[in-house]
Amino acid sequence: MASDGLLNPIKIGRYELQNRVFMAPMTRSRADNPENVATPLISEYYSQRASAGLIISEGSQVSKQGVGYINTPGIHSQAQVEGWKQVTRSVHDGKGHIFCQLWHCGRMSHPDFHGGQLPVAPSAINPGDKSFTRYGFKDTVTPHALMVSEIHDITMDFKRAAENAIASGFDGVEIHSANGYLFHQFFTNCSNTRTDEYGGSHENRARFFFETLDAVGGTIGFDRVGIRLNPSAHGFFGITIDQDTIPTFEYIVERLNDYGNLAYAHLVEPLAPVDQVPYAVTEIAKHFRPRYHGNLVINCRFNCDSGNRVLGEGLADAVAFGKPFISNPDLVERIRRGVGWAKWDENTFYTPGSKGYTDYPRLDG
Repeated sequence: MASDGLLNPIKIGRYELQNRVFMAPMTRSRADNPENVATPLISEYYSQRASAGLIISEGSQVSKQGVGYINTPGIHSQAQVEGWKQVTRSVHDGKGHIFCQLWHCGRMSHPDFHGGQLPVAPSAINPGDKSFTRYGFKDTVTPHALMVSEIHDITMDFKRAAENAIASGFDGVEIHSANGYLFHQFFTNCSNTRTDEYGGSHENRARFFFETLDAVGGTIGFDRVGIRLNPSAHGFFGITIDQDTIPTFEYIVERLNDYGNLAYAHLVEPLAPVDQVPYAVTEIAKHFRPRYHGNLVINCRFNCDSGNRVLGEGLADAVAFGKPFISNPDLVERIRRGVGWAKWDENTFYTPGSKGYTDYPRLDG
């Protein structure tokens, strides 16, 4: 059967998963309440998709400082812990597994979220982009360059958030270190010009990430921790590729092999074509598979055929699907039956309410 690869079970960390069709983390902006708590509607959304081998939740900020978008849920308060409990319970009732993606937006945030205080980043460099606030899109600002003590504080925020995630019933966590957010900002020369132990060499620019990985894994177990990287991100959120970008990610990925029981490494293929971008890698799975010996999850614009192909070629161990899971809550069953996938409505990706969120039809009604 054409879908056999995607439908094969897989062991991720301590968990035996029913298939290799993972649900990628996607911001949906439905935590539209003052405390950014996960709601019954959010619980319904995730429970509808519990047949995924693993659900990776939308990014959930580890602190108030980490907020960068309106109506995104957090994992730093007791109210948020209680809100997520109904989500994890509903996914587990559907025989699914779910990891919480831990998130800090760094310089992609805006003073509107912080009582007029600046967002934070490795260096005081404006990404020159837009931030989505309650007043609409606003230009980003020049952020506050973190002091070393403040970097250590954020590591502790991630540690506490991981503890909160487990208390909420999540099976594990994914550290969001991709897509131009805080850890990614430390990785790249365009956003990190530090001259201390957190800038310059590959080891220094990755230091914050590995210190945080050590803190999180040392608290909840590395077999309940995944990480996400986007090595060929270019041209958005102020991120640009240079001659040192891919070598930095090679260093990071190869060093991850020291964490033998890490749940997985989740890599993203280019979000936009990079064929004409100097120093970029156009095929992420092919480039990084030989460099990483653990479970490798790959994401971005896969369908059933290409997903099975990347697994069949041994370039990945699981495939994370994003937008197809928005419009196909029963995506796994559609793959099993070999039927077409419904199209998503981009106009409702971030709007309040159930429309374009929990109202997509299933094959069996």
